[in-house]
Amino acid sequence: MNKNTVILEIFDFLRQRGVVENEGEFSEGWLGQCSSYYRGLRFKKTEPSIGVVAIVGSRLQKAGEQIVASPRHAHVGHRFLELSEKCHQLVNEEAVELELIG
Repeated sequence: MNKNTVILEIFDFLRQRGVVENEGEFSEGWLGQCSSYYRGLRFKKTEPSIGVVAIVGSRLQKAGEQIVASPRHAHVGHRFLELSEKCHQLVNEEAVELELIG
C-alpha cells in the first residue's frame, strides 16, 4: 500500500458517491490544498506529503463517524472509516520509519 494508491482510491470513491465532482474540489475540500494539487501529483508522478494523508484521513474519519450514525447510510460511513484507517496506517508506518532512522 502506498500513498498514491490510497489517495486515488479515496478520490475514486468520493467521485463515485457524488461527494466531489472533480480533482480541484477533491484537492481543496479533502486534501486541504490548492485546486491543482492532485492533478500536479499525477503529472509529476510524485507522492502526496504525509501531512496531506493525515488531513484526508482525519476528514474521512469525521465524516464516517457522522454518516454511520444514520442507519440508512451506515454502510457508506463504514467505507469512509475504512479509507480513513488506510491513511492512519500510512502515517503510522512513516512515523516508525523516521524513529528507526533517527
